[in-house]
Amino acid sequence: MTDEAAVRRAVKAASLGNAMEWFDFGIYAYLAGTIGRVFFPSGSDTAQLLSSFATFAVAFLVRPLGGMVFGPMGDKIGRKKVLALTMILMAIGTSAIGLIPSYATIGYWSPVLLIVFRLLQGFSTGGEYGGASTFIAEYAPDKRRGFFGSFLELGTLAGYATAASLVTGLTAWLGHDGMDSWGWRVPFLAAAPLGMIGIYLRLRLDDTPAYLKLEDSTVHVSDAADAVETTARGDLAEIFRSHWRPLVLCIALVGAYNITDYMLLSYMPTYLSDELDYSVTHGLLILVATMVLLMLIINQVGRLSDRFGRRPLLMTGMLGFFVLSVPSFVLVREGGMIAVTSGMLMLGLSLVCLLGTMSAALPAMFPTNVRYGSLSVGYNLSASLFGGTTPLVITALIGATGSEMMPAYYAMAAALVGVVAVACMKETARRPLEGSPPSVQTEEEAAAIVESQAQTPKF
Repeated sequence: MTDEAAVRRAVKAASLGNAMEWFDFGIYAYLAGTIGRVFFPSGSDTAQLLSSFATFAVAFLVRPLGGMVFGPMGDKIGRKKVLALTMILMAIGTSAIGLIPSYATIGYWSPVLLIVFRLLQGFSTGGEYGGASTFIAEYAPDKRRGFFGSFLELGTLAGYATAASLVTGLTAWLGHDGMDSWGWRVPFLAAAPLGMIGIYLRLRLDDTPAYLKLEDSTVHVSDAADAVETTARGDLAEIFRSHWRPLVLCIALVGAYNITDYMLLSYMPTYLSDELDYSVTHGLLILVATMVLLMLIINQVGRLSDRFGRRPLLMTGMLGFFVLSVPSFVLVREGGMIAVTSGMLMLGLSLVCLLGTMSAALPAMFPTNVRYGSLSVGYNLSASLFGGTTPLVITALIGATGSEMMPAYYAMAAALVGVVAVACMKETARRPLEGSPPSVQTEEEAAAIVESQAQTPKF
């Protein structure tokens, strides 16, 4: 039976830490144009932007490596220790970027150092999402896992929104010249104190009940659970050998989710400013408003996934992107506050169906003994191939075709893959995590489970 206060502390620590991780990652995306001018040789604006997005994508190349290191480590030594370590590395990498001299000062060493610290960011992030979502899923009661899991993505949105707001405020205050000169450093340097807060919150918690029971070998809920727990923990080879089917499904789901996520939350301000000639501040303000709305409703989406299931909510989001991407971008290209905001909201409401559900659906695909490792590997392989490359691919496609509708077509292709993946996944709402005992909120729920098991015929 879960302790409500402990669950809420765990959710707060994981979500706030996740918010700080994605604040760190978001500021790079929102400063892409400025970073292109500061760190790369002068030339065409498109070339500098592509160089900036290429460096953005570099961090995603090492995310699978981070997932393969931190994920199995989290299954071996515990979720809490690894999550604190990823927080430390991210804070170091992000703060260091804020201290790098510009290209005009030290030449090509400037982009080289940028790439080095982006690699450190990407490596640390490889252990973040899988660990944070596993942490919340293993603390939450079965019937409310969707609700509590949605706070993780609330943290993601809060991190992005804070980063966008800070960049918007600094740009409005300092102007482009001030941002290019020194203002861009401020958001990166802010990562150090924010990281210390996240580390403190995570180190105060106990590890998850599911992990502690697995570690003590005291869980004997069913024959199926016992069989699962005899498997080695934190074995990377075991993940690929015995869990490749859910791993492939996870990669497909996360690929579709990440393309649509990064298209809206990371790339859209650049699209508005570079392709449609909006001011940077204008584009970011619209995005912040959209994210605030999503933050207001994301927990209700989590509740709905607990009530109606993960699959219906995920399918709604995927179909929303498939059907609404073209109309949304048509509205955005029309210009005007109402049209642009309406287009962004259509995409945002589709995305929130995925955001509010995915963090509960993905951990349930794997058993407890390999959950952190499997999810970290699958999530980061997919994020590396499809998520971080999204701004780069879309920018290149627009440059090659001349069509400003390429983001919509790319999102539709991703959504189609997502529809197939959701159709193939099992429903896991309101059910125990595989390899763990049932997790309930009240003694009445516990008594009902015991009674139902006592009445089940044994053969």
